[in-house]
Formats: sequence, structure tokens, C-alpha cells
Amino acid sequence: MIDVQELVGRLVERGQTVAAAESLTGGLLTATLVTVPGVSRVLRGGLVVYATDLKHSLAGVDAALLAERGPVDPDVALALARGARERCGADWGLSTTGVAGPGPQDGVPAGTVYVALAGPDGQAEVRELHVDGERQHVRDTAVATVLSLLRTAVTDP
Repeated sequence: MIDVQELVGRLVERGQTVAAAESLTGGLLTATLVTVPGVSRVLRGGLVVYATDLKHSLAGVDAALLAERGPVDPDVALALARGARERCGADWGLSTTGVAGPGPQDGVPAGTVYVALAGPDGQAEVRELHVDGERQHVRDTAVATVLSLLRTAVTDP
């Protein structure tokens, strides 16, 4: 698991902030960040957009994209990350969307996950995961992966 305290420290050093739009993880990503004392210096907030319509109304994901592809999609993940960044006024936006299980949702197999990062200067990355295991393991893996994306982004020159 990623060292969340170190990640928060890097954001503090850079004077940068982060926000999240979470579907699959239902607030777990933001809850993981707030385990670090002093995180208020970098965490702007988070949107729990579990329902598909909230992905549009709160995070600004294009309704046509959601209607065409559904909520578990790489472009939706990126739009969620951008929405978190813009709506919360943060330097970095993170997102999680997928199917935690135990069964499929709308034909998408359990364990299918997309996480995304959107940052300053147009940085953007989406990662597709196929995670075996229980629901909590799928959610924990999504959080670890998106935090790893952020750590890489704030560590690289």
C-alpha cells in the first residue's frame, strides 16, 4: 500500500491540492487521505457520485457519454477526475468507477475498475483494472492504484 503520509507531504511541498470524484469507492479514497494529520492543507474535497445521474449533475460528466457508454468506462473515469478538479478548485482530480461485485452490473463483470487522474497543464491518465476477489479488495485496490498514479505524478520532475 502507498505511504499516504508521504504523498500528502509531497503535495504540501509542491503547494498543490487534490479532490476526488468517487463512485465505486463510495468515499473510501477521501477517507484514506484524511487519515493523515494536516491533510487539510491539500485536500479540497470529494464528491461521492454513486448514482449515474449524479456523475452528470455533480461532477459534470457529459450526459450523452453516460447514456452511450454507462458509468463504467475509461472516458467517464477521466471526466470524473476532471470534474472533481474543476468543481472543487484543486490542482489534481482523482476518480474511481467500476463494479465492486459480487456480480456483474449492466453486463460489466465484477472487478472491472477504471481510475483516473487529471492535473495541471493537462496531465491526464486512466488505468483499467481487472481485480479478482471480494468487494472490499476491489475497492481497496482502486484506492491504492489511483493514489499511486498521483504519487508518480507529483514525484516525477
